[in-house]
Parts: sequence; C-alpha cells; structure tokens
Amino acid sequence: VQILSYLGGVVKVEETDLKSRMGFLYPINTRNISLFINATREQDSGRYRCSVSVLDDTLNKNIGIINLTVLVPPAVPTCQLHGNAVVGANVTLSCSSRKGKPSPMYQWQREPPTPQVFFPPAQDRAKGTLKLTNLSLEMSGVYVCRAENQAGSENCSIVLEV
Repeated sequence: VQILSYLGGVVKVEETDLKSRMGFLYPINTRNISLFINATREQDSGRYRCSVSVLDDTLNKNIGIINLTVLVPPAVPTCQLHGNAVVGANVTLSCSSRKGKPSPMYQWQREPPTPQVFFPPAQDRAKGTLKLTNLSLEMSGVYVCRAENQAGSENCSIVLEV
C-alpha cells in the first residue's frame, strides 16, 4: 500500500490510518526523503519500502527496504496464588501481562524484611510462575513480580499468608 509520494512537485499522503501522523522529515529540495511517523502504534510495525525513480533514467530504480518493529511496554501484570497456603503444602504464584512486545520476561522476589530473589527451577521467567514447596510460616510475606521487556516494566504484588 502506498502511503506517501512526491510526484510532479506535489506531496500526496494516502488515506490510511497513518495520514495524520506521517510525512517527509525534510523539504524535498534537500533530496533527503526520510519520513517520520508520530504517535507510533503496534500496528505500524511492518515492512516499509522506499522507491526513487528519476525521469529519463530507465536503467536504475533505487529501492530501499526497512522493517519497523514498534515495541510495546508490558501492561500492569496480574498476580495470582494457586493452591492452599498451609504449612507443608505447595503453591504456585503466577504473573501475566496482557500486552508487551516483545513478550515480557518475569522476575519474582520477596520484599523485606526477609528479601529473597528466586531462580530456576523454582521460577520460570518466560511463564511468570514461581513454585513454592513445603511451605513454612517463615515463607509468609509480600511477593512482587516484575514484567519487563526492552520498552519498559510494570509490577504487581501478592501477599502470601501461610
């Protein structure tokens, strides 16, 4: 789909959802035909092609292609407790974020006064789960999950009362 053109001295922006958010970055007479996209959205991701044709030049058609990936920070995740928090039992804490591109990675930790950081196999960073086995009273506390990708991070927390 053509989104922007310059032909015969006229700039034309096509009727797309980009129309009000894009244009040439510099005046055409500078011969720099870079374009801008404001207020990027995830759906702006894709392959963009620039084609330059010069009058009376039938041999060369200059084409440049670029892939645009719009990163999306994670949404505030949801923390949940699965199982019964009683002494000797096993529970799983889960954390998931509805949005994020690329998919967020998750990190669980227990807050002070008894801070603790968790590692595999108890924690699955891709799935956002933390398995706590053989619960004891000392394992009670506030557990925080951080969902993170290159675009940002968000937290949620859950109180575990054994």
